[in-house]
Amino acid sequence: MVTHLPRTLWSSLRHYPLLHRSSDVGPVSPELFDEILDDYDADAAFLHVGLSDVKAAFETNPYEFVVERLRERFPSLLVPGFTKSFRDTGRFDVAEDPPELNAFSRLFYENDAEYRTPDPLHSILCAGEYRFDGCDFRDTFGPDGCYAQLEADDVLCLNVGTHWLVSTQLHYLEQALDVPYVETVEFEGELVQEDGTVEQVTQTNYDKNLYLYFWNRTKLRDQMVRAGVLDWYRLNGLDVMAFTMDDLRSFVEPNVLNDPYYLVA
Repeated sequence: MVTHLPRTLWSSLRHYPLLHRSSDVGPVSPELFDEILDDYDADAAFLHVGLSDVKAAFETNPYEFVVERLRERFPSLLVPGFTKSFRDTGRFDVAEDPPELNAFSRLFYENDAEYRTPDPLHSILCAGEYRFDGCDFRDTFGPDGCYAQLEADDVLCLNVGTHWLVSTQLHYLEQALDVPYVETVEFEGELVQEDGTVEQVTQTNYDKNLYLYFWNRTKLRDQMVRAGVLDWYRLNGLDVMAFTMDDLRSFVEPNVLNDPYYLVA
């Protein structure tokens, strides 16, 4: 008997209205936001940013506002550059294909990114000197991939203006911890490198039913706060969250070992 489905389905249904809720963000003092950022000292920060909430909070160009402050404090900024269409088209151009998810990622790609990992599905955009030398780019969430390096380097993750906790690192943890609802799958296609070199690649990634196995992001956020591994600030409706990749692993792993469906139930 499949006993986990009622729990995971209820979690997914409960999060649906949160995903589509209207913003309730009001004006926020830029100085207060600066004080929060000043509490963190890291060589690299992985960013997830919701521009509409940032704009409502600071009533200015939200992209320029966030990037200017973060570049002043962190030597390297890392941003998702995801192109999920590779699953269907079988072609990815590192230099020419813009990110397909999130307006902040697209603007970062156009204005500030200096390097992009050659992963046709889950590339990472970089501004600054941080690089993924020696990583296995063909196994996205594998033990020698980019997301494993983020954990090894204990990179800081920042959420600014997101409706809930956001972290692609959870995909890596699901694969690393071998949860029962995720499959490892391969996608064949053509990769165009930055220098124009074309090669045929086989990309190892993940597959799961997102309707039945949607992360319980609010539970995870609240329990990480109580455990002292996540800082959560709510500034007149603007959410700011911070944690490190190693702390995320140290919190998630024992919970998943106790309940393989912990992240989605």
